Amino acid sequence: MSGEPDEQVTDAIDVILEQWRRERPDLDLSAMEVFARLARVTRISESAVERVFARHGLRQGEFDVLAALRRSGPPYTLIPSELSAVLMMSRAAMTNRIDRLEKAGLVERSLDPADRRSFRVALTEEGRRVIDATLVEHAANLNRLASRLAPQDATTLNRILRAMLSADA
Repeated sequence: MSGEPDEQVTDAIDVILEQWRRERPDLDLSAMEVFARLARVTRISESAVERVFARHGLRQGEFDVLAALRRSGPPYTLIPSELSAVLMMSRAAMTNRIDRLEKAGLVERSLDPADRRSFRVALTEEGRRVIDATLVEHAANLNRLASRLAPQDATTLNRILRAMLSADA
């Protein structure tokens, strides 16, 4: 990150692509190169992230629920349909996560005064303590994982990934 251009580093993906280019020179493999590296980065980061969550007694999905509640601001309460929408997941999967978090004492359910057929999910004090501690370590872990990127490269990568994701929207 000295501002000097990085020297080109050869990795296992380069070797694989060179083999394919030798065997199938008729194919454009430029997208394969991008997605192979994205997949590799994903595997590495998922493993590192899971280790942090496990140290706090959480799985990825449980972290997501606690984080959504914490981000919602005081009183750190949402109804399950709001959680499902924010986390882009089915209500059935959300119910399983809420059940596990409630059993662990990290969230509590209460009837929704606005709709007695529904309930609200709120962070407990312990849930707030756990998500705050986990988030501190999680952010540091992600910063460590991204530390090889110069700030301008991180900005460029974010712009590129946003563009790729917008094509799927």
